[in-house]
Amino acid sequence: MPGSGFRGNPSQLWNAFRWSMKGLGAGWRHEASFRLEALLAIVLVPVGLWLGHGALEKIALTLPIFLVLSAELLNSAIEAVVDLVSPDFHALAGRAKDLGSAAVFLLLAATALCWALVLVPRWI
Repeated sequence: MPGSGFRGNPSQLWNAFRWSMKGLGAGWRHEASFRLEALLAIVLVPVGLWLGHGALEKIALTLPIFLVLSAELLNSAIEAVVDLVSPDFHALAGRAKDLGSAAVFLLLAATALCWALVLVPRWI
């Protein structure tokens, strides 16, 4: 039975890392939204670490960015599976794609809110 026995040996960890890198590469190659968000992350994460005063502010400014990237990859995975299973239009397939997109949108809104809550009081 796959998955039984000791887990976490170095070769399993290495394979998990390789598959994760393969997934990031697929996201970069095939998903324009992921590329845009990744480029924003390349800029915003260092800026967030620079602007954050203390660990909690740094976390509040950077963690949501990684959550957006994660949600975008999950949304892309949902879309790929839906397209594979149901290449023709179906209301449930459309709903699944819309729900994934809504999840990304909510995390983008949460990211903006975190940045506003940390940075706006400094200017007021």
